[in-house]
Amino acid sequence: MNRPCLRSVMSIVFLLFSTMVSSNETSIRLAAEDSWPPFADAAGEGLSHRLIAKAFALEGIYVDTLVVPYNRGLILTEQGKVNAVFNVAMQQNTRERFWFGEEPLFVATASFYQLSRNAPLAKDKWSLPKDTRVGIVRGYEYGDEFDRLPNMVLKIVDNQYQLINLLLTDKVDAVVMYDRVAAQFLYTMGVSGEVRAVMANHSSELFLAFDKHNPDSPALADALDKGLRQLKASGEYHSLIAGVTSAPEGLRKTAGGVN
Repeated sequence: MNRPCLRSVMSIVFLLFSTMVSSNETSIRLAAEDSWPPFADAAGEGLSHRLIAKAFALEGIYVDTLVVPYNRGLILTEQGKVNAVFNVAMQQNTRERFWFGEEPLFVATASFYQLSRNAPLAKDKWSLPKDTRVGIVRGYEYGDEFDRLPNMVLKIVDNQYQLINLLLTDKVDAVVMYDRVAAQFLYTMGVSGEVRAVMANHSSELFLAFDKHNPDSPALADALDKGLRQLKASGEYHSLIAGVTSAPEGLRKTAGGVN
């Protein structure tokens, strides 16, 4: 066989092999929150992006992300327009709405925050004074106990910036924020010294939450579980989360930190 013919045959074989590989690859679309650094930000970056992409890639699944507000991501998943949504806490109301795997992405704590100049409102969340104005973000999960807490008047906003500004302008008495995310926003806004965590709210395992009505969801959740377990077994998982899921020392003392 002459060289031109050999090159042609090799090219055809390569194309056939590439087609076979591509046919075995799966691509999925996920909704990623746009305002929850260092886990997921407006640029489509953060720890959650890295963990999810690496875990799925180990199982031959490639991820396309749509960066949207968190509540919008929940809605898109329920409507079947994306396969899953980032960073959802597994609790009673989310278990009713979504399909979850077994492996959380990570564990995070949330706390009540007040202006540093004010004395703590109470010794714990169950002892809040009557009609305490508390700010939260629309669609966020705050633990199964949160809806049972007495004496709160909730003020609901769409993002962390609005939440912190409610507190800075005395429009609420306290806000509830996830500690590592709070540290990031308070630092970015230059108000770390003006706001402090005063009492713990809860600790949550955060998951990729899948469309409960999509028949592919159990298999995708299983694939993500397998990929996360491989990352943990290799040590890469711990390298990825090191320094990202640890709250600053001050928060660790007041609110228990982030695992």
